[in-house]
Amino acid sequence: MNRLQCLIFFTALLFSATAADASRCANDGYDIVRNISEVEQGSFGRFGLSHATLAGAVLHGLKEVEVWFTTVAPGVGTPIHRHSSEEVFVILKGSGTLYIGSSANSDQDHPGTPQEYPVFANSTFHVAGGVVHQVRNTNEHEDLQCLVAISRPPMKMFMYKDWFTPHTAAKMVFPMFWDERCYEPEETKDEL
Repeated sequence: MNRLQCLIFFTALLFSATAADASRCANDGYDIVRNISEVEQGSFGRFGLSHATLAGAVLHGLKEVEVWFTTVAPGVGTPIHRHSSEEVFVILKGSGTLYIGSSANSDQDHPGTPQEYPVFANSTFHVAGGVVHQVRNTNEHEDLQCLVAISRPPMKMFMYKDWFTPHTAAKMVFPMFWDERCYEPEETKDEL
């Protein structure tokens, strides 16, 4: 091997090691530019919900933002949930309803009867961190597809059985269903 080939080899090795350090699934062979209509979504055991992480913490090593491509079947919704991440949705196709817990601006110990907001193709909305919410496809004939951007990944989600489940009884989900295969917990050292 000549000097130029050695330099190219070690440079490639350095960059591949950096990407691999982010996660055992880092980049997972994805091209930098992809057509989302060709991205395969998985259900991850969630009936009627399909998901693909387009760019994220666990798969791609991002630290500040994550972008998802989500499809919700007619009559299905995300779990009722909250998280500390801020979330921005862009509805690409279909229509549905955004539900926001009424306790968002009160001291209730549960989410309460939700406020309802219609969502539709080409609409966008955001959900602040800590707000209990749900997105449901209330259209009987068409999938609801959206792009979702979240802050501060990877996200810890707290799921509620219903709108009157106490906040303290919400079940924490971490890592997210779609990150389970790739998530590597940080090693903790025993100080003693």
